[in-house]
Amino acid sequence: MSDLILVLNAGSSSIKFQAFEAPALDLLWSGQMEGIGAAPHFMARDAARHILAEWRGAAGDHRAALGIIIAWLKGAMAGRRISAIGHRVVHGGPDFAAPVTINGPVLRRLEALAALAPLHQPSNLAGVRAAMEHFPGVPQIACFDTAFHRGHPWEADSFALPSEFHARGIRRYGFHGLSYEYIARRLAAEDPALGRGRLIVAHLGNGASLCAIRDGRSLDSTMGFTALDGVPMGTRCGRIDPGVVLHLIQAEGMTPAEVVRLLYKESGLKGLSGLSQDVRDLEASSRPEASLALSYFAWHVRREIGALAAALGGLDALVFTAGIGENAAQMRRRICDGLGFLGIALDQKRNADGAGEISPTGAPVKVLIRRTDEERMIAEHVQAVLTAGDAVAA
Repeated sequence: MSDLILVLNAGSSSIKFQAFEAPALDLLWSGQMEGIGAAPHFMARDAARHILAEWRGAAGDHRAALGIIIAWLKGAMAGRRISAIGHRVVHGGPDFAAPVTINGPVLRRLEALAALAPLHQPSNLAGVRAAMEHFPGVPQIACFDTAFHRGHPWEADSFALPSEFHARGIRRYGFHGLSYEYIARRLAAEDPALGRGRLIVAHLGNGASLCAIRDGRSLDSTMGFTALDGVPMGTRCGRIDPGVVLHLIQAEGMTPAEVVRLLYKESGLKGLSGLSQDVRDLEASSRPEASLALSYFAWHVRREIGALAAALGGLDALVFTAGIGENAAQMRRRICDGLGFLGIALDQKRNADGAGEISPTGAPVKVLIRRTDEERMIAEHVQAVLTAGDAVAA
């Protein structure tokens, strides 16, 4: 009987999954249940992306949705068994700097961090609880988006507040760490010298951030205390003067809940354009607001590239990843225009073709496109925990 590692990435209305055969971590199946609580849609694919099953029907909550996923998996497993389940958990706070086996006390500590990641953490943990119920006795291992950033220097980790606040956990955490760690590992495997170099990875999707990486380790990131900080995103505002938040509450009379909704769900590309959070929709639109939203996004990503290059003391490669980074050639061009002073240039044909390297041959800074795979990164962490044999709750 062969062992499987199941990876779950539970969002507010979806659960994505991948199943890997250990120890080689060959991908067997992937899929998702979308529209949980509204119009559920289940799909499963094999490693070649062929659709194996598709289903629409009722799935009222994460527990019910995971039950449908598990029922399909059990029919497909054919003598295999799930040896461990890895979960993406967005926020690990100041204490969780590595994957951890989940038990009751750990789960309660992670629940206490939900206010720092209100769009993600409650859903992540709903998936954890559902998996614990469906698979009693199977190790459940949390892998954190914040963990890759826990080695930041104090200057990058802290706010200019009295030190007591840092001690209470009010600090810059950074996110998308599983994606950054995956890219850093793959680049090091492809080109060890480049992997030890000065990298900026731009994880640009509906959620967006950038990370400065040196010698394979995170040095700084655009996201801070929450996943609201940094560059503008699909529906999130990104960096904002905190005085604006005070003004909205004190002068505009908005409640904290209304401000949360504004900043997390009604801002970013969607708020700027009044049209859509999807770059494809905005690029297809003739409305001036759509063009302004795209220019705003590119401007602020470009500014952060300059800032992170300063933190690194130079730059060897810029890497685009995630949905926008991997697929939006026009946006990559918008971002890179004007960065020639850093040695960044694009080969326009390579960029249009989505080649792995889109900078001209011999350019001083490589500009690359790499597909990220957070689920595989989680599977690698889970296997490392199982191999070590000392997976204990922190």
